[in-house]
Parts: sequence; structure tokens; C-alpha cells
Amino acid sequence: MISIITPVYNGDRFIEACIKNVIEQNCSEIEHIIVDGDSKDRTVEIIKLYAYKYPHIRWISEKDKGQSDAMNKGIAMAKGEILGILNVDDFYEPNVLNRVLEIFKDLPEPSLLVGNCNIWGNNGHINNVNKPSRLKLEDLLLGSDINPFPANPSAYFYHTSLHQIIGMYKVDEDYAMDLDFILRSVKHATVKYVDEVWGNFRLIEGTKTFNNVKTGRNIKSKKLIFDLYRKELSLSKRTVLVSKIYFFRTLMKIKKKVKYLKNKYKLYSKI
Repeated sequence: MISIITPVYNGDRFIEACIKNVIEQNCSEIEHIIVDGDSKDRTVEIIKLYAYKYPHIRWISEKDKGQSDAMNKGIAMAKGEILGILNVDDFYEPNVLNRVLEIFKDLPEPSLLVGNCNIWGNNGHINNVNKPSRLKLEDLLLGSDINPFPANPSAYFYHTSLHQIIGMYKVDEDYAMDLDFILRSVKHATVKYVDEVWGNFRLIEGTKTFNNVKTGRNIKSKKLIFDLYRKELSLSKRTVLVSKIYFFRTLMKIKKKVKYLKNKYKLYSKI
């Protein structure tokens, strides 16, 4: 069985669509655990309405210490061998959960299974498709500007037992807990990447991540986590990593300069 965990607080803007998205997966081996942080809007009212009709929905509503704490509560409640985190403002592509369950049949325990993720902008269009194909620790530590890491949990799933090895989500980290989880996981789990779009990440105004990016909190948190894991490497590996980062960023600057000059040449050619 797969357990989908949705942490939410004052999420009546998205909660109904989130619940329906999981229902429409038409997956029989599923439970949807919704952990509400004592919302003051209509969130609980909507959850109750659907939980009454659909027995696969389990939920609690109580004060928590933030999103990571809510996710940990959901994990403690989970009965499934496989876990997925679906934030209230994100959604799955059709039939993803059945596809994931089928792949997990052939994966050793514990495994981390990663797909692609659409990133939606305020304009209602897909701004980018996150394709995190290189998932070794040293590749991820190059930084997201060089090698993309999984941008959103709607596109990855893992064995519940992985938490027995790496621990739970860090309660004191509410801005980059996904990155910290991924870096810990790839050190211990069998990692499999599938080049298919599974998740949809709404990076739009009014969402938590959008606000964090706007204020710079997200960037600061990620930098601290990257620095922490880089320091854990041996001196020789750290030296190689620094050299690679310098090389790739220099190459990116050159490509950017070449693109600028090409555009400038085209402009002058038209005059």
C-alpha cells in the first residue's frame, strides 16, 4: 500500500482539489493522510466532508511546530510500505500512483523513486520541467544551478522504512526540508530515476514556497544545507567538487556571454 501525506494549514484554497486529485488516481492500494495544523478557515470542514464519503482518507487537526512536524505526524500514522508527500497546492499527473506501485515491485528496500515535475508559474503555464536525472550525492552537491535536484515531493516516492535509517524530517527546518531529506536519502537508498512527468508544483503567488523565494529564505536555507553536506565529504572529494563547481560555473558564464553576443550581432544585422 502507498500512503500519501498532505500537511496543510489554512489551505481551503487548494484542499478540495488536492483531495480530488488523489481520488482520481483510481488507486485501490492507498491511504491519504491529511495532517491539519488547526486551521482557522474552511479547511477542516472540507476535509470532514470528503473523509465521510471516502474511507481511504484519514486525518487529524491539531497545532503543530510547522510543516516538517506535520509531515512527521503523518509518517507516524502511515500504514503503507511506500510513502509520498503531496503538498496541498500541488498535484499528480493521471494514474501516477498505480505506475509507482508497479515499479516498486522490482525495487529493493529501501529505495527512492524519482520522476519529473512540471513547475507552474503565475501565468497558468508550465515554466519549467524539473528532470533530476543525476542523483548521486556528489552530483547533487554541485548545486541546483548546475545539476537539478528533485524540486518537489509530488514527483518522488520512497519506502517508509527509509526513515528508520535516516531519521525523520527535521522539525527546525521548514524551508528546505525536501533538499535535506534528498541528500540524506541518496546516501542510503537505492535510487531510481524514471524519465516521466509525475508531479506538478505550483510556484505561484500566495503559496509558501513562492513567498519564501520572494523573501530569500529558501535560498539561504538551501545554501546552509549544501555547505553542511559538502563539509562532510573527505578532503579529496571536496577538492574535486570545488573544481567541478568552478569549471561548470565558468562554462555557464561563457555560454551566457556567447548568447548575449549572438543576440547583439542579430540586432546589429537588422539595422
